[in-house]
Amino acid sequence: MPPRASAVAGLAALAGGVLAALAFPPFGFLPGLAGFALVLRALDRPSAQPLRAAAARGALAGVGYFSVSVVWVVEPFLVDERTHGWMAPFALVLMAGGLSLFWAAAAALWRRIGARGLPGLLAFAACLSGTEWLRGHVLTGFPWNLPGEAWPAGSPLSQGAALVGAYGLTWVTLALCASPVWILGPGTPRRRFARAAAVAGAFLSLHAWGATRIAATPQAPTGPVIRIVQADIDQKTKWRPENLPGIFQTYLELSARPSAVRPDLVVWPEGALPAVINDLLAPGSPWRAALARTLAPGQLLAMGANRADMDARQVLTYHNSLILLQGRGEDLALAGLYDKHRLVPFGEFMPLGDLADRIGLRSLVHMPEDFTAGPPPRPLRAAGLPNFQPMICYEALFPGFTRAAARRAGQRPDWILNVSNDAWFGRASGPWQHLNMARYRAIEEGLPIVRSTPTGVSAVIDSSGRTVGPVLGLGASGVIDLPLPPPRPPTPYSRWGDLPFLLLLLLSAAGLAGHKEIFIGLAKRRPLRRARRDPDGAVP
Repeated sequence: MPPRASAVAGLAALAGGVLAALAFPPFGFLPGLAGFALVLRALDRPSAQPLRAAAARGALAGVGYFSVSVVWVVEPFLVDERTHGWMAPFALVLMAGGLSLFWAAAAALWRRIGARGLPGLLAFAACLSGTEWLRGHVLTGFPWNLPGEAWPAGSPLSQGAALVGAYGLTWVTLALCASPVWILGPGTPRRRFARAAAVAGAFLSLHAWGATRIAATPQAPTGPVIRIVQADIDQKTKWRPENLPGIFQTYLELSARPSAVRPDLVVWPEGALPAVINDLLAPGSPWRAALARTLAPGQLLAMGANRADMDARQVLTYHNSLILLQGRGEDLALAGLYDKHRLVPFGEFMPLGDLADRIGLRSLVHMPEDFTAGPPPRPLRAAGLPNFQPMICYEALFPGFTRAAARRAGQRPDWILNVSNDAWFGRASGPWQHLNMARYRAIEEGLPIVRSTPTGVSAVIDSSGRTVGPVLGLGASGVIDLPLPPPRPPTPYSRWGDLPFLLLLLLSAAGLAGHKEIFIGLAKRRPLRRARRDPDGAVP
C-alpha cells in the first residue's frame, strides 16, 4: 500500500475514534457512532504488513477516542496549577496512549482472523467488546465510556443494558454502528438493500423494546423522603484549613433548610468535609454537637468522609467511607458504615508510592498515606430505610458491582446510594459522563439511584435510568427533596450477569464457523490464502 494511502487510513481511524467519542455527554453527537464504521473500514485497507498496520490504526482510533473521553484527567492537576499544572498534558497523553493499547490488540486480532462480510462485522464487535471487557478488569479496571454507554442513559436504546449489561450493549453497538461497511460491501443492490433492512430492523426492535420497558417503569414512590445536599464548594479552596468552619456551616444550613415534609435521610457527597472525620465526631466535640442539633431525632445523615482507623496490627489506616449517622436529640448514633472497596489508582492509592512521594503526586490525594480498601461490599441496613447498596464515586463505573454485592449478601438491595466528588473532573465533560455511567447502573440492576456530588451533577434516578425531578447541575448550590422511586423486579442482567455477553461472543464465533480457512490460518499461524480480491484488496 502506498505510504500516502496508509497515512489516509491512519487518519481515518483517528477521526473515527474522535467521532465515536463525541456521542457521549455533554456533546451527545449520536451520528458520531458511525465513526466505528470508519474505524472498521480503515482496518480493512490492505497493507504490506497487515497485522502491524492494523494494530497501529487500532491504536490511532483509540487515541482519538480516549483523548476526547478522558480529557477531564487534566483537571486534578489544575487544582494546584502552580505545583502540578505541568503534569496535566503528560497525564492525558499517558492515559489516552495506555488505553489505546486495548484497541490496538483488538485490531490486530481482528486482522489476524481475516474474516470479511457479516462474519467480519461480528468478529469486529467481538474483538473490540472483548478488549473493552479487559479494560474494565485489568489492573483494577477502568471502564470509562464503554461504547455501549454512548446512548443517552434513560433512552430506549440504553435499556438494552438491562438485558445484556454494558459490555453486551457494547457488542450490540459496535455491530450495529459499524454495519455500513457490511451493508455497502460487495454484492448486488438487492442484497445491499436486504442488509440495510436487517440492520434497520434490529435498531427498531431494540428501540421498541426499550420504549416498552420505559413505559412500564414503576411510578408511585412509596419510599422515604431523601434530601440531596450540594454545597458547590470549589476544589481549589476546599482544602485550606481556614475554610473548614465555613464549609461545615454551609452543609449544616442546607441540611436544615425548611421544607413541607421533613426528609427521612439527608445525603452529603463524597469527602464533603476537608478533614479526617474522627476528630470532628469525637464525643464532646463542638462539631458533633452542632451536627446533632441539625438532625431531628430519628433523622438520618449519610456523609461521605475520610476517616482513620486502626487495623488488626494496630497500624493507622485511612478509608474513603460512607458514614450513616442518626440524630438522637443532643447526640448522634452510628447507624451504618461502608468503606470504599474499589480505590482509584494514582488517586486514592499510589501503585508506585515512593516515586509518587518524590514527584508530588501524593498531594493530589490530600492524605498522608494511601487509602485502604474496605471489604467486599454488601448492602447496608438501617432503621427506617429500605436496604441499599453504597457506591462511592469510581465504583459507579463498574457493571455488576451491585449484583456482586447482592449475591454476596444473599439479598438484593432496594436502591443504590452513590456519593461522588466530581469536583475533581472540572466543569466540562467529566461530571456529565460520570452521571451517564451511574444511570446505566440503574438500568442494569432495575434499581433507583440517589446521587450526591459537591459541585454537580446531583440527581435522583429511577429504575430506567431517567432523572426524576430537579437536577443540580454544575456550579449549583442547593438541595433536592424527593421520595425514593420504587425498584422494579430483577432484570435479566441482575440475574445472569455477563452470561448474555458471553453468548454474544459465541454468536460471533458461530458466524466464523463456516469460514474454515480462518481457523486453519490461525492454527498454522501464517497469513491466510485468499483466492479472490476486490479492486481494493479485500476479500468479498
